[in-house]
Amino acid sequence: MIEVADLWFTYPEGTIALRGVSLRIGDGESIAIMGENGAGKTTLVKHFNGLLKPQKGTVLIDGVDTREVSVAKLAKKVGLVFQNPDHQLFSSTVEEEVMFALKNLGFTSEEIKERTNWVLKFLDLEKYRERSPLSLSGGERKRVALASVLCVKPKILVLDEPTIGQDAKQKRKLGELLKKYQEEGNTVIVVTHDVEFASKYFKRIVVMAKGKVIADGPPNKVLTNPTILNESSLTPPQVAILSYEIAKKINNFPKDIVLFNDLLQEVITRVKR
Repeated sequence: MIEVADLWFTYPEGTIALRGVSLRIGDGESIAIMGENGAGKTTLVKHFNGLLKPQKGTVLIDGVDTREVSVAKLAKKVGLVFQNPDHQLFSSTVEEEVMFALKNLGFTSEEIKERTNWVLKFLDLEKYRERSPLSLSGGERKRVALASVLCVKPKILVLDEPTIGQDAKQKRKLGELLKKYQEEGNTVIVVTHDVEFASKYFKRIVVMAKGKVIADGPPNKVLTNPTILNESSLTPPQVAILSYEIAKKINNFPKDIVLFNDLLQEVITRVKR
């Protein structure tokens, strides 16, 4: 469990990134953290694995204050995949990139081999095993960065803008992968601007603006609220826009549908009446 209480953080140049954020994330949850650039999203998740330490307030991971443990110790429990994979990749081959993380965290040779093979196959990276990560496309480098974290099988997986540079097929594959990982009892947290991705694959949306949490709830309630969307500079999902337009023509038609299958079912139900 992640417990954030009255968290404040100011960068050295004076930018106040977090202003009294309080948030509780239970084991096995799937959460998308959303908001405009500069809202404090990345600053918040960097507190989850100890890269940043609270200046005021507390961050507890399974009851342990992040100020009292090292980043290395937290890395086995909280895996963070950066927005820019080039900030995370440095090994000469994809295989070495994955193996480095495992070696650094003290896994045995047998575990390193097993986990490396598993994650390269799981993320469809086997064919790039001997390639330099920096020779790959942006989307492929993102998957290598994810592999270097996922191989540890952290209880809490955090991804910062994972869909940037991914085509529709890779987004779908990533979404299903994260859903499966969450269903295995792990916590999945994604920072994203992608409302379509968030509404389809995440059950809880946390919206931030100006260093504060301004909304927290299910996608159909958060991503169809005009006040929240306006304050966070987010646009509603396409299905929500369509639902709203239909509601203008049909009495009592729901205005808060965000998933295509839900919209289709609502239309079918009304046609059968």
